[in-house]
Amino acid sequence: MLHQMFQISWGAWRNLAAGERAEILNEAYTVLEGMGAGTALFSMFGHKGDFMLVHFRPGFEELGETEWAIRKLRLWDYCDATTSYVSVVELGLYESTAKVYGGLAEKGIVPHTPEWKDGVAETIERQKTAMHSRIYPEIPPARYCCFYPMDRKRGEDKNWYSLPLEERARLMHEHGMVGRRYAGDVKQIITGSIGFDDWEWGVDLFADDALVFKKLIYEMRFDPVSAIYAEFGTFYLGIRCNYERLRLLLTL
Repeated sequence: MLHQMFQISWGAWRNLAAGERAEILNEAYTVLEGMGAGTALFSMFGHKGDFMLVHFRPGFEELGETEWAIRKLRLWDYCDATTSYVSVVELGLYESTAKVYGGLAEKGIVPHTPEWKDGVAETIERQKTAMHSRIYPEIPPARYCCFYPMDRKRGEDKNWYSLPLEERARLMHEHGMVGRRYAGDVKQIITGSIGFDDWEWGVDLFADDALVFKKLIYEMRFDPVSAIYAEFGTFYLGIRCNYERLRLLLTL
């Protein structure tokens, strides 16, 4: 998954003739439309950028091809990238992981031995097949997108990674119950970014009513997973941008 936030170089854009601006916008949107449901454009609120592009791809090679295709657009000559974020879709499997580890232990299989690794790998393959649509999702068609990165605390006083797996599973289950109350209003996609970007996770929320983001995130702040063990990065908010909105925003 790739997020690209950028601003328009308004001085250079303003110096173009109206016809040339129209040609550039037509080219850009034709390419974006050709990328299908795995790419979406949002116009942003606030000073952090004018637009945000969100890309879902099945692998890093395809993600790289997409990024370079965007860079080759004529419109990119009039854009200044403000930030970006790279991550991979990740499923919260604390409960199932605990069951797998517990089952292997009951069989007397020693952790990290070849037999133990084979048992874990077999379970992962089954889960990948059963959860294919969640691992390789399309971007929801909702009107608004809220994206933010986050970490789990690793300080001397509170360290998420020092908790036993069973305790983390219990806390995440309770945390997830809060989110499920908003299941009909918000679509949440969690991505992991350890080793890929500056934070440990990225969170994308999609909804037709942006106020739901505030309600959900505020309520979750009182849950121990957020209140005790979470640190949040910068929040980015955007509204879905079709061709008509793009043309309206960039017509001078």
